[in-house]
Amino acid sequence: MRFQVKAVRDAGTIEVFECDAMDAADATRQAAGRGFTVLKVARSGMFSGAGASPKFSLLLFSQELAALLEAGVPLVEALETLAEKERAAGARAVLSQLTTALREGLPFSAALARLPAVFPVLYVATVRAAERTGDLAPSITRYVEYQSRLEAVKKKVVNASIYPALLVGVGGLVSLFLLLYVVPRFSQIYQDRSADLPLFSRLLLSWGNVADAHGTLIVLASAALAAGLVAMLRSRALRARALGALWAWPAAAERLRMYQLVRFYRTTGMLLTGGIPVVTAFEMSAGVLDPRLQAALAAATRAVRQGRPIAAALEANGLTTPVATRMLAVGERSGSMGAMLDKVASFHEEELTRWIEWFSRLFEPLLMAAIGLVIGVIVVLMYMPVFELAGSLR
Repeated sequence: MRFQVKAVRDAGTIEVFECDAMDAADATRQAAGRGFTVLKVARSGMFSGAGASPKFSLLLFSQELAALLEAGVPLVEALETLAEKERAAGARAVLSQLTTALREGLPFSAALARLPAVFPVLYVATVRAAERTGDLAPSITRYVEYQSRLEAVKKKVVNASIYPALLVGVGGLVSLFLLLYVVPRFSQIYQDRSADLPLFSRLLLSWGNVADAHGTLIVLASAALAAGLVAMLRSRALRARALGALWAWPAAAERLRMYQLVRFYRTTGMLLTGGIPVVTAFEMSAGVLDPRLQAALAAATRAVRQGRPIAAALEANGLTTPVATRMLAVGERSGSMGAMLDKVASFHEEELTRWIEWFSRLFEPLLMAAIGLVIGVIVVLMYMPVFELAGSLR
């Protein structure tokens, strides 16, 4: 979740930037850890300029802008071209403000910094570094690739969750149909023989009598419970507690840590490739890490500032793996730390992808078997009297 933070530096300058955080308090802690005094924290939302209603697509804007710049179109003309083709009033307002700022003589990075709700700090820093080296189009392309790779990891996790969620939903609906419609009708048929049935069958048929008498109330209560569960799942505090529970589970904590490190390596590598110093890149990348790892990054940043090697500082604070430590040491000796961080991120991203695929292939059959077992038990308990009757006839 992204938050917009307005804060004061130690030097007294006011800055507005964005960060990824679980809630406003987490965003405040991140800013304080970077040496800011927070004035205001708010959710990053849609651009609120005149007539702005749709959300501004930063990724699409970057792809189109990079294509025009690589074709030799000047920056101001490229922005005007994008504004002419844009149908959404909000996006046109953003492009118009950028064009106006450039015509006033401001650098492109300063024009972007005027719209912190649209352009995150990482994007502005990438453009600012590119202005010094004169490679604006390649820098924007690198940012597009960076965002695309981060989104690819998220999509893999989401895609792996779709089928299990579908199984749970369908299984739950089938179970509710059996419990609320089929079981009450069986309970009426077996009402005279209820004393001769096994215990669990009697309990199930007793439930059928209750459902038959208070069916409407049970349906309303089930709907209210489902709505409550949805509201709880949308609660940031509940998601934070659930994430904390996952961090407490060693097997899940290792995968979460790997995912966090992939994002950190990818972000820092992009910043270093763009010409941003290591310490500054570490400070800017802190927002992509979980608060549990931000303190470790702050310690590593202090160690690097004091002259310690980057790979050793990260290893000492638990921000590397054995493979990453060796690769980063090589990158540091060869002077290609940015490219090496990107390679490390790709290596561990492939490892994470393999684990997600393995877990999905194992978990989905187990979940299907569990749902089938629940439905099968309900059906067997309903038909138990039939089995009893067939046995007595023989």
